[in-house]
Amino acid sequence: MLGMLRNISKLSNVLSLKKLTLPTSLRNNYTSSSEHHNNVTKYSPDSPSPKTSSRLSFLSLLLLSSFIPSLAHAEYGLNLTEGVTSVSRDIYGLHMIIFWVCVGIAVLVFGVMIWSMIFHRKSKGAVASNFHESTVVELIWTLVPLAILIAIAFPATKVLIDLENTDKADMTVKITGYQWKWQYEYMDNGVNFFSNLSKTSTDAMKDDNARANLPNYLLEVDKPLVLPINKKIRFLMTSNDVIHSWWVRDLGVKQDANPGFINDAWATIDKPGTYRGQCAELCGKDHGFMPIVVEAKSEADYKLWVDEQKAAQKAVEAASGKKWNKADLMAQGQKVYSTSCASCHGVTGGGIPGVFPALTASPIATGEMKAHIDIVLHGKSGTAMQAFKAQLSDSDLAAVITYERNALGNNKGDMVQPSTIKSAR
Repeated sequence: MLGMLRNISKLSNVLSLKKLTLPTSLRNNYTSSSEHHNNVTKYSPDSPSPKTSSRLSFLSLLLLSSFIPSLAHAEYGLNLTEGVTSVSRDIYGLHMIIFWVCVGIAVLVFGVMIWSMIFHRKSKGAVASNFHESTVVELIWTLVPLAILIAIAFPATKVLIDLENTDKADMTVKITGYQWKWQYEYMDNGVNFFSNLSKTSTDAMKDDNARANLPNYLLEVDKPLVLPINKKIRFLMTSNDVIHSWWVRDLGVKQDANPGFINDAWATIDKPGTYRGQCAELCGKDHGFMPIVVEAKSEADYKLWVDEQKAAQKAVEAASGKKWNKADLMAQGQKVYSTSCASCHGVTGGGIPGVFPALTASPIATGEMKAHIDIVLHGKSGTAMQAFKAQLSDSDLAAVITYERNALGNNKGDMVQPSTIKSAR
């Protein structure tokens, strides 16, 4: 029963509620009226008293609030989404069952209350009964709610058992949360990549016009999770640092990713499409900047995508074996830095004083190359500095280290090759 109630409460996360905002002209008018009211310190005997004015102001605001839905510019949802998986439809069905039970109870209770107030009021000569206790009434108000809860428990238990049943999965995807990105490992075919907030969203943070014209601001990634339709997919969730939560509304999946533990969930997607979600557990400074994008494809298109990813991984391995010139390292390093480092150390390398150290003129970026490689590979214990050994390829690591030493206000003049990174691993 507790599990049922806990999952019902989780469903509220799916509602799309947004703050209502009054139009600018209405806000300005209200502000001017408030300032004028505050400047009035005297009133004549014929004018309303302050108490009366307060009541009139309250009534005016109450009346104004009835027009807010037509004046406000906001999107809102009135119900949960039905989703595109059997899991999400089961959750939606359970929600609707409990919703209509609550509606029935409300109609009955408030109906009796209103009927009693109308037909048993004092003006009609009604006299209240005077009794101390009633065993029958006490049994009724105990047994009826108990019967309702037992009736609800049957469909709720069926849904909860189905949610936990990850048997007979056609494929498995391991999802690892990082601050602030997701790693996806396809356990059946060896595809493995990180998914970060897209550069378009990152660039739009500083441009009001770009934000207004970007349809999926902060909900777009550089590499989406691609899945086949009509296949039972098992998700394994864990974390590399702090607690995250992988939530995709249309799939009906919301599961915590805890460091040192593995939680699982599953979904069978019915139709192709793009489905978006977010991290649903406060995980640090950039919690709001680690979206999730799932692209569901037909089985044939999914196989083509897998082949493309395997070819791309081979190309990355080949790139790690060649010798790079400094210009190519700097160009690639700027891309890697923007994706993996700028959220902490800043776009210009200035960091955040007292929180994240600056790279400009830092003893690491301008010091010994070996120490620089070591901290990027293995991180620094007890700090937010992650180990990028498993996150970036040899060529990307060589590029970003070269970039940090020769940009951001630094000019060491040296560079590092992927072969050096490979030896240092």
